Amino acid sequence: MLVRSTTQLLRFHFSFFLMPVYWFALSQTPFINTTDAILIFIILHLLVYPASNGYNSYMDRDTDSIGGLKNPLQPTRQLFYVTVILDIIGILLSCLISKWFVLGLVSYILASRAYSYRGIRLKKYPIIGYLTVILFQGAVTFFLVMHGASKDKTLEVPIAGMIAASLLIGGFYPLTQIYQHRQDKEDGVTTISMLLGYNGTFIFTAILYLFAMLALAVQLITAGQQTSFFIIQIFFIPVLVYFVWWFKKVAANNSGANFVYTMRMNVLASIFTNAAFIVLFLIEKT
Repeated sequence: MLVRSTTQLLRFHFSFFLMPVYWFALSQTPFINTTDAILIFIILHLLVYPASNGYNSYMDRDTDSIGGLKNPLQPTRQLFYVTVILDIIGILLSCLISKWFVLGLVSYILASRAYSYRGIRLKKYPIIGYLTVILFQGAVTFFLVMHGASKDKTLEVPIAGMIAASLLIGGFYPLTQIYQHRQDKEDGVTTISMLLGYNGTFIFTAILYLFAMLALAVQLITAGQQTSFFIIQIFFIPVLVYFVWWFKKVAANNSGANFVYTMRMNVLASIFTNAAFIVLFLIEKT
């Protein structure tokens, strides 16, 4: 029987924030193996992502708000065992897809552990930790989905798509850290957001999203999907409006960089980014 803290700290809802990369990669896959695509969705969003969240919480033992949780409970040893079991199940299921998918997934899990594990703790290094996150949650995940979901298990995954995926994660990620500066400092962690400062985090995010859109344009135009590129831009307008409003608020008073506004940004960005890439998928595959 799972205790309440274990189910809470796995943060299954957080998988929704990472889901856009899956839909983006799937929309770029020419011939899809539906069974494998569904299996990959389960492996990533119901097993590996929650395991990564849970392991991070087990190592951090946060007492203040963390991603998606205003009042996190304290983890027990059970949480550690559950994360290991989820990862093992994910690896075993990935054997049904391909050896390259297994290798990529194991690399993702090891990077996630190195990010959080107290003996290595990549997250305490702002640049290395940041690059680890955007590489694996962005480019590597894009590769895994497109390779694994394709009927021919292609290894010819477009670089522009991988770069766009990493830049989208890279622009989003610092904003998730902006309300945790004090807590991270107390834990001996220096995040990319702390390094940039409050205003710098917003400016950095804006620049990264600009490059992300350029990489996305290159990918979609190269794939002959230029009309789709312009259609999905509509979905990013509400995110841009909220981003500018929030930036002005934080620039006027740093107290605006709090959990409530951050979660609103996360939810809004996730809803509309998922919607954009699901629409892209539907346009290209139906």
